[in-house]
Amino acid sequence: MLDRTPVLHRAGVARSGDAAKADPITTEVVRHALNSAANQMKRALVRTAFSPVIYEVLDFAVAIYDPQMRLLAQAPSLPMFMGTLNFCVEEAVKNVGGEANVFPGDMIMYNWPYGTGSHPQDLAVVNPVFLEDGELIGYTAIKGHWLDIAGKDPYCTDTVDVFQEGTIYPGVKIYKRGELNDDIYRMVVANSRVPKFVAGDLNAQVVGCRVGATSFQEVVRRFGREAFSHAVEAMFDHGERVVRSYFEAIPDGRYVGRGEMDSNGITDDPIPFEVAVEIEGSNVRLDFTHVPETQAGPVNCPVPSTISASRVAISMLAGYGEAPHEGHFRPVEVLTRPGTMFHPLPPAPCFLYGWPALQAIEVIYNAIAKALPTAVPAQSGGCIASVVYWGTRQATGEPWADGSPHPTGQGAWNGGDGGTMLHISESATRFSPIEVWESKNPWIMDKMALAQDSCGPGTWRGGPGIDFHFRMTEDTYITTAVERTKNAPWGLVGGGTARPNGAGVRFPNGHFVSIPKTTRFLVPKDAVLELSTGGGGGYGPPAERTKEAVESDLKAGYISEAFARANYPHAFE
Repeated sequence: MLDRTPVLHRAGVARSGDAAKADPITTEVVRHALNSAANQMKRALVRTAFSPVIYEVLDFAVAIYDPQMRLLAQAPSLPMFMGTLNFCVEEAVKNVGGEANVFPGDMIMYNWPYGTGSHPQDLAVVNPVFLEDGELIGYTAIKGHWLDIAGKDPYCTDTVDVFQEGTIYPGVKIYKRGELNDDIYRMVVANSRVPKFVAGDLNAQVVGCRVGATSFQEVVRRFGREAFSHAVEAMFDHGERVVRSYFEAIPDGRYVGRGEMDSNGITDDPIPFEVAVEIEGSNVRLDFTHVPETQAGPVNCPVPSTISASRVAISMLAGYGEAPHEGHFRPVEVLTRPGTMFHPLPPAPCFLYGWPALQAIEVIYNAIAKALPTAVPAQSGGCIASVVYWGTRQATGEPWADGSPHPTGQGAWNGGDGGTMLHISESATRFSPIEVWESKNPWIMDKMALAQDSCGPGTWRGGPGIDFHFRMTEDTYITTAVERTKNAPWGLVGGGTARPNGAGVRFPNGHFVSIPKTTRFLVPKDAVLELSTGGGGGYGPPAERTKEAVESDLKAGYISEAFARANYPHAFE
């Protein structure tokens, strides 16, 4: 029988007394040196990767961990991955026999979704790092999105179990003591529709991990193991204090936020859920126990990504712009219940794990707004509006694939209008420039423009969404994963709602089909994929927006005169 007892998840604990021995200047130098090492990993990966989803979109995370799998440093990339990498390291090492069975030169591949928190295409490469005397000082790790690993389709919204979602590598050594494991490598290449891309990106992850390991070793050697250890504990303690100082200003209590998924990918029924934020002093607990049962479709979010979404939500609010490390996570507890949408168990499908995680971040902010609305923004478009494309090129017969997230309008806040950018869970990622898209892929961009009147009105208005029109020059298959098409992004403190997301295909004869969440949809030559990303909600009563600000929005084209007259009539008096 399934044990449904709620599970409490916490970050790593401190080593008693070590932090007090650290010199504050040395601590700060160590912190920046580690972040520099992580950034070198990132640059090595980007410079050697084969697929645009890595080198343009930056759909990956790189990080350095200590032997206790505590986050030492990261490079700006995909925040949602970052909060899951420690789970990847722990499970990868455990599945090859534990710390006693890792050696210099080993490199481990791992992508079991319930350990990575992601769909199988998000594969982690883990590199144990040793000093010359054989002491294990930690791990470098990179989790990156591979274009295809032999799932039922290159990207899916309709899987019914994990085995439809791609090849599983449950902790296997792609390198053993520095030597390529050719049997595993040949399996990797064989299990992909685009083997050149996958092989290239795997090699790039290996290169990035090795570059990070060299830099990590240099940092430890420079300061010595004892001074380095003391500095790390002091660094963690400082990050913890930063986050705690934020929550001390929020009244104690239990605050419930509510949201809704459009569907589970199999049926069209909406999925309402709630997350409670419990604040006591400087401690915060995020309660995911009152959420729906495991879904039949792939919108289940494995525990590592549930915890990551929680950490992203909190660190974006309370981290004061610092690159997060383990210390920032110590005040945050996450409570989940096995067998639910935010704690699925095998073989539940979870290909769209990120979409409930995105919604959870917005719902957490919705809950905090009930305690202190000045602490959070109104809702964003609430999605990354992803599209994945693939096919066979007419001229060469070569298989191809690409994919991208897309920006939405961000919610306004107490003191500022919302911008237009990728969701905060992907805040350091990007989409490819039009020139790259059109040179590599069979389409022409008919339109890419900020969408007039898509922003939520308010004293501070939300950010506008974007209209993307892709005209296909060859037959192309696509999968769309677009959420919050049924619910408009909410405003706060009297601010108005914004335009929701949408996606559809307009055929050459003018017929339009809405496809917000669809797998392997054929877009024929000369048809147009029309992607409309949502705007951000407004903050504060629209009647209090200044006449000058309304006139500026009209001049910039963000809003039409009709929109302005309907929402800001005082500006025309």
